[in-house]
Amino acid sequence: MKSMTSSTNRQQKPARHSAASARNLVAAELLSFLKQTRAAVPWTERDLAKTLNIGLNEARQALTVMQFEGYVASAGGPGKWRTTLQGESVSGSKPPRFARESVDKALSDLSERIRNTNSDPNALYKITDAVAFGDFLADPPRVQSATVGIRLILRNDDSQQPKSARDKAAESIFLKQLRGKGSLLRLQRYEPWMSARSHRNLL
Repeated sequence: MKSMTSSTNRQQKPARHSAASARNLVAAELLSFLKQTRAAVPWTERDLAKTLNIGLNEARQALTVMQFEGYVASAGGPGKWRTTLQGESVSGSKPPRFARESVDKALSDLSERIRNTNSDPNALYKITDAVAFGDFLADPPRVQSATVGIRLILRNDDSQQPKSARDKAAESIFLKQLRGKGSLLRLQRYEPWMSARSHRNLL
């Protein structure tokens, strides 16, 4: 699934959803919505627009692409949609099996570890962005693991040089340690679209 592009500017205030809020959509962003809607039957184009913070016109364009790919299908009524088995598979969604309260607690604990890391002058990395998203944002009783985008910078390196394979491996080890035990959270490298869609800021 290729990027969805728009010629209009990105909306700076995430609370508004209009034609002015159209922006570029990447495949990963659309897949994050599909993953989030595994247990939501049906959902609407307004749900898509609200979750990804886009206008309705762009939501309709995204729906056209996802329907063509076989990731979504009509749920039997005007404007009602469901995520297909193919959409669930490609987005990596899992049956919601965690209590929402447990995921909320894991996110709060992670937020505290992030603060401790950033305040530790001996820590190798500093965390500049940390955003969480997933079906827990919709407040259902049972949820999937939360996805957390983390941006790391070396505390004593301002060179901004491209990262080597060794650097990326070290970051992966650090993220695994930062995540802690259990499978309630899924940490990955931060991408700008993560802050554009609906999310919980952990900083």
